[in-house]
Amino acid sequence: MFIEEVMELVELTRLRQALVGLPGVSGLSTEQRKRLTIAVELVANPSIIFMDEPTSGLDARAAAIVMRTVRNTVDTGRTVVCTIHQPSIDIFEAFDELLLLKRGGEEIFVGPLGHHSCHLIKYFEGIEGVSKIKDGYNPATWILELTTSAEELALGIDFAQVYKNSKLFRTNKKLIKDFSKPAPSSKDLHFPTQYSQSFLTQSMVCLWKQNWSYWRNPLYTAVRLLFTTFMALLLGTMFWNLGSQMKRQQDLFNAMGSMYIAVFFLGVQNATSVQPVVAIERTVFYREKAAGMYSALAYALAQVKWILYCQFFNHQIWFSIYDNSISILSQVLIELPYILVQTVVYGVIIYKMIGFELTLVKFFWYLFFMYFTLLYFTFSGMMIVAVSPNHHIASIVTYASYGLWNLFSGFIVPRPRIPIWWRWYYWACPVAWTLYGLVASQFGDLNDTIDNGQTVKQFLDDYFGFRHDFVVVVAAGHVGFTVLFGFIFSVSVMAFNFQTR
Repeated sequence: MFIEEVMELVELTRLRQALVGLPGVSGLSTEQRKRLTIAVELVANPSIIFMDEPTSGLDARAAAIVMRTVRNTVDTGRTVVCTIHQPSIDIFEAFDELLLLKRGGEEIFVGPLGHHSCHLIKYFEGIEGVSKIKDGYNPATWILELTTSAEELALGIDFAQVYKNSKLFRTNKKLIKDFSKPAPSSKDLHFPTQYSQSFLTQSMVCLWKQNWSYWRNPLYTAVRLLFTTFMALLLGTMFWNLGSQMKRQQDLFNAMGSMYIAVFFLGVQNATSVQPVVAIERTVFYREKAAGMYSALAYALAQVKWILYCQFFNHQIWFSIYDNSISILSQVLIELPYILVQTVVYGVIIYKMIGFELTLVKFFWYLFFMYFTLLYFTFSGMMIVAVSPNHHIASIVTYASYGLWNLFSGFIVPRPRIPIWWRWYYWACPVAWTLYGLVASQFGDLNDTIDNGQTVKQFLDDYFGFRHDFVVVVAAGHVGFTVLFGFIFSVSVMAFNFQTR
């Protein structure tokens, strides 16, 4: 009921199903975004709201709509403090009181405006040497012109000093003194916890929010799924039934090549496509974190799971009552089900088309390694964004990193042939572990003889250094890389702030 009241107050009812989108690209207009911002703050039911130039960047009609919203808010008994720049007569008349400052921050006038700014006009016209305002002239414009440094010099008046010697100044000082004394029965404000809700509640709400963001962004999620389906069909037809032909070394290289291409095509696409989404969501997180809405940890956890639709923070207004840290965890968790669907779609299509051995264990290992590969690629993309000022720099770092991963993957140069002084990086390269796991789990136990006289098992051990009995360790390494990248992302989002102001 309270949410409905707020939406009606700021005239958002007809926009309840609209997506916020990106400024200047899609979604709400600038004026609608400002009203949404006001509504988000009203959900916390504050007694006082500060607004910095709420009408800036708006035309006259949009500014009037926003100020009508502000006036409606005031009429509910809340106090609104606004900075305003060159307001029209209608906007200026919407205010009850005025604090007018000259350059340097000195007070010129502090007090009620009165009906049609009568108190303001009476005060300044009462100063000797000041000419009367013209009929129908904007009082705001008149005051701004009157109090310029050049006009003060021409009149020989220091308006700041005039105000300090006025009865209005003494009245204000008395009010400040009176209101500075707390009532005898009053107590200091105290909140037992930093956030209004428990960590579990914050996590669930952030996860719910990320879930709706992904669900309401089908263009992003559908494109990734369609790309995965297209790649599965392309690679399946290109490497048709090669997984069942293990008579030559080249057959083994072909099968490994299909795995290598899939890992990089799908992994890099996941990582790069998620980066602008995280960059957009991060700006929203900065704002909500500064407002103390929820814990950063909860946000990161949810984001990893549902990251795909993180670009919209705001389709439902009442998210804002919960904590900021929680949101980071939600960003982590949100990614998990989407990548699971992506992995299953790819695995089911490609596994039979390439002709890998149809056993439950090997099919499980194939899905396992592909799932965690797509996860660590996605999380690495998120991690790079979290430590970069923007997604443009992040994309440069990403391609440089993945170039090194490609070089040390063990496909171009097998591990036994890598110089000993660079072999340590092979074990630090996640893609090397992926190819190890995929190849060893599918072919590492085969005793079929190939054209060089060795069995497949012996050849993999001699040429690549792959052993079937090491697959479980490789699986644990995949989990480790995924957790590591997700953890670095979470910590970085909480620790770094790249806002320019």
